[in-house]
Amino acid sequence: MTQPIEDYALIGDLMTSGLVGRDGSIDWLCLPRFDSAACFAALLGEVDNGHWRIAPKSAADGERCTRRAYVDGSLVLESHWETEDGTVKVTDFMPQRDAAPEVMRIVEGITGQVAVRSTLRLRFDYGHVVPWVRRSDGDRVAVAGPDSVWFRSDPPVHTWGEDKSTRSEFTVGPGDRVAFVLTWHASHEPRPEQTDPYEALQQSLADWQEWSGRCLYRGPYREAVVRSLITLKGLTYAPTGGIVAAATTSLPEELGGVRNWDYRYCWLRDSTLTLGTLLSTGYLDEAGAWRRWLLRAVAGDPADLQIMYGLAGERRIPESDLAWLRGYGGSAPVRVGNAAVDQLQLDVYGEVLDSLHLARTTGLAKERHAWKIQLALLDFLERNWHRPDEGLWEVRGPRRHFVHSKVMAWVAADRAVQALEGDPTMPGDVERWRTMRDEVHRDVCEHGFDAERGTFTQYYGSRELDAATLLIPRVGFLPPHDPRVIGTVDAVRAELGRSGLVRRYSTEGPSVDGLPGDEGAFLACSFWLADALHLTGREKEARTLFERLLDVRNDVGLLAEEYDPIAGRQLGNFPQAFSHVGLVNTALTLSGEGTTTG
Repeated sequence: MTQPIEDYALIGDLMTSGLVGRDGSIDWLCLPRFDSAACFAALLGEVDNGHWRIAPKSAADGERCTRRAYVDGSLVLESHWETEDGTVKVTDFMPQRDAAPEVMRIVEGITGQVAVRSTLRLRFDYGHVVPWVRRSDGDRVAVAGPDSVWFRSDPPVHTWGEDKSTRSEFTVGPGDRVAFVLTWHASHEPRPEQTDPYEALQQSLADWQEWSGRCLYRGPYREAVVRSLITLKGLTYAPTGGIVAAATTSLPEELGGVRNWDYRYCWLRDSTLTLGTLLSTGYLDEAGAWRRWLLRAVAGDPADLQIMYGLAGERRIPESDLAWLRGYGGSAPVRVGNAAVDQLQLDVYGEVLDSLHLARTTGLAKERHAWKIQLALLDFLERNWHRPDEGLWEVRGPRRHFVHSKVMAWVAADRAVQALEGDPTMPGDVERWRTMRDEVHRDVCEHGFDAERGTFTQYYGSRELDAATLLIPRVGFLPPHDPRVIGTVDAVRAELGRSGLVRRYSTEGPSVDGLPGDEGAFLACSFWLADALHLTGREKEARTLFERLLDVRNDVGLLAEEYDPIAGRQLGNFPQAFSHVGLVNTALTLSGEGTTTG
């Protein structure tokens, strides 16, 4: 039975991550990187596609733990089970690493005498390949092709041929501790050195708590902000500084639908808001690493700029379907890779230039070649901003003149003007960029604004709306109290609203994205609405909406991409970096601590 998306919690080691359900089962784990093939894929299929459950023997399949929480300031998860025989605690974590990735699970008796069962089903290549399992020095080693996993446990384990699982059963009393360690390495390499799980736990707690303790935000929403920052850190690929959009692929935007995408890559569209989040909360090292990743990724011919890249800036992300997985809750197809990488999305030029402008004006150390890259991007955009594109939301319908894309072209020219006005010694023709900026502004106001309804539209000639237009005052295209801004905020809230939250755009009738079905309220856009309400002077309404969004988080403070307010369920890939960036930025905005652009 599929658990609700919100029943999962994230563990990770800053190179990859796993999802632990409230039933004690790790149902998603990609090794050794976020974008590697999963060795636990039950999340998108059946238990036979790979999982690892630890729970009291008396707990039925699907039965949830009594309560769970992260240890304060960390990504170490503690799940408590209260049974008729007593109480046990399971601690799940992945130590930050320099070498082999490891998942560690420690079972501790609290009261009574509780019988516990561990059931491990390893399945490589997204649940498609059953490995060969053998004994070695008292441990189990599973091998298939390039993958090898070593499994160590305090209690003895037995491999069951019937269901191709590895099981152990044991009893813990007060103070008893039992540890399990799962270690991946390339099958052609020697076994990695063994790590003491109890020492690793203490080191992991120290590492995370030292990091989270550096957060500068001290406002009323500190708990939510710190948890979101830890989540963003947990979605970071430390070797390069890239931040993945989410830990998963193909969690649906509509249960049973086809809007299922792979988000285990790094999107340029997230760059400005993410950078602002890190800078505003005191994480200059992470902001610098993200800026360096961005510069490496966009280096090259500006015409070849992509909307997303791999963890190290890889360009090829071919999309394919995994036919052997039924999909989360029957939501097929399950996709790996993302064909949107080949789309033309002109807004990303503005988002990259806005990010680098923000870095330049908020004290990050200068990168000597960064301005040359920006001038090359501007030159390309000047010649191409008038073209139709697929837009921010990666629609798979025809190209259109999306208003948000044009606004971000204005942002690109505006930031160049600001840079040259601030430092006349920088190379560049300020009058050229002023001319472009003014031309784009006139074009958007003439063709992208519906004067009859008093709102900006989704694309030129359309009556449809787009929640991305809520960003118009944030980026400085128009001041917050301009009647066109207020009209847009009111129209988006009224027409795209769903139980107080907002959708990205309408999917009713002939949808702009060329796809069947519907989707939930988009959480990042709902945070943008709160920001826009605040900017337009509706402070109380902004705070009410923000606190409504805080209630959408699951029991351990995590957000997916979307939310179904009717069913009360999270939807889409999880946890979603864009949603958590939105949470932090809105908390900062409401507290007057945000880093704004424009």
